[in-house]
Parts: sequence; C-alpha cells; structure tokens
Amino acid sequence: MSKGEAVLLDCWANPFCLRAKIALAEKGVEYEARAENLFGGKSDLLLKSNPINKKVPVFLHDGKPLLGLRHHFSHPVLMRELRQGSGQILLTRRSDYDSQVFDAVCNIWKTKGNVPGTAKNEFIEILKQLEGALGEKDFFGGDSFGFVDVIAIPLTCWFYAVEKFGEFKVENECPKFSAWMNKCMQRETVARIFPDPEKVTNLLSR
Repeated sequence: MSKGEAVLLDCWANPFCLRAKIALAEKGVEYEARAENLFGGKSDLLLKSNPINKKVPVFLHDGKPLLGLRHHFSHPVLMRELRQGSGQILLTRRSDYDSQVFDAVCNIWKTKGNVPGTAKNEFIEILKQLEGALGEKDFFGGDSFGFVDVIAIPLTCWFYAVEKFGEFKVENECPKFSAWMNKCMQRETVARIFPDPEKVTNLLSR
C-alpha cells in the first residue's frame, strides 16, 4: 500500500462494514475508521463520497473512494480460492447470497418476536444451501480461511438476534454451517471486530 491516508466510513453493526474491516485486516492495511450516524444525520464526507447510494462502507485512499479493494491491495492467499470449486460458485452468486440472507434476516427481526414459520423456514433453507456449498471442508475455499469466508461471515453478526426472535438455534438446524461460523470466529481478524451479539439484538429490538 502507498503511504497515502486510508479512511473507512463505518457503522459498527453493519455487516458490509464488517466485511470491509475483515478484508483490510487480512491484507494488513492500516486505516482510520470513522463512525457514521446513519439514523441521526450522515456526514458530508459520506454524501460526497457515495452520492448515489449514500451508504457505508466507503473506503477512501488519499481522499478518493475505492470500489474494489482486491484490485488495490492484493493478497494471494485470500484470492487463491477464486479459482476453486464451490468457493467460486458462491462468489459468482455473491449478490444473490447477500440479498437472500439479508432479506431473510430482516423478515425475522422486523416481526419483533412474532415470527411466522415461513420466515424461519426460508432462513434455514438458505443456510442449508450454503452448507451444501461448504460440504465437508472447514472453510469455503478448503482448509484455510479465505476470500469467500470474508464475504460470508459478516452477515452472521445478526444471527444471534435472529435466533432470539425466532426461538431456534442455527447450531441445531445447520450444524455444519454453525461449525464453520465458530471456526471463523476463532480467527483474530474476525473476532476482534465482531460486535457484541447482545448489543446488536438490543439495536434490532428498537
């Protein structure tokens, strides 16, 4: 990385911000995280840097927003599995994965505890599909934590809240996926930036 200033416009409970922070940590990129108040007024810097979507995360290098970190800060270990089996399949379906999991999570937490069976079943079915892609591997890319895991693990930061609202356990429904989550959480770059699950649950309960 060049010596220029690196800034991440961030929100602590946003899974897509977590994704950026894990990727930056894995790549060894030093940066300043600047928290955005998404509910009380977004900063001028965010509105200027992302004028269309007005969303976080936004990564700024020398004051300029970067759209793709992998093109600017390469990491051969993280990128290796882009050419491998189920990891490649999940990566090519990334937008589907993001929207399906995010929508399923929202369908549960928005009910504030009155979760219909259809919403719970939809969420579990999506996780079972991901279990199928994971197979018998420890991580989506094989034996080691990689790029696809960086993409997939952040959305699980809301799962504790989903379990609370839906009155079920991911571990009971999808044990292999739960085991993968636990393995990812043992990695320092993941564990140190993940928010307190109770704090996330309190936020989503408002």
